Amino acid sequence: METRKVLSALSYFSIMFAGFIFPLIVFFASEDTEVKRHAKSAFLSHLIPLVPVPFIVFAGVTQFIVNGQEIPVFFLAAVGITIILLLIVLIWNIIKGVKVLIEE
Repeated sequence: METRKVLSALSYFSIMFAGFIFPLIVFFASEDTEVKRHAKSAFLSHLIPLVPVPFIVFAGVTQFIVNGQEIPVFFLAAVGITIILLLIVLIWNIIKGVKVLIEE
């Protein structure tokens, strides 16, 4: 198996074990443009689940501290959307990693 395929696939699979750190290291350590492209794509996809975090913090602060609501609807919705987004990104990264491994 080619080293560039393995590094590219591991960049996608690293969402399960190393988060965004592994693709970042591969991006800066590799000389191959294809590996860099896959590492950049994996890095950006690993950051997608972090987008709703400010909304979760805002919802937590406003609904728990300021309003003191019994049922934090906005907070639960933000957490639910984040979990769904994380699952979608996880599945997408697995699919992309497998595609990289089987392509010729």
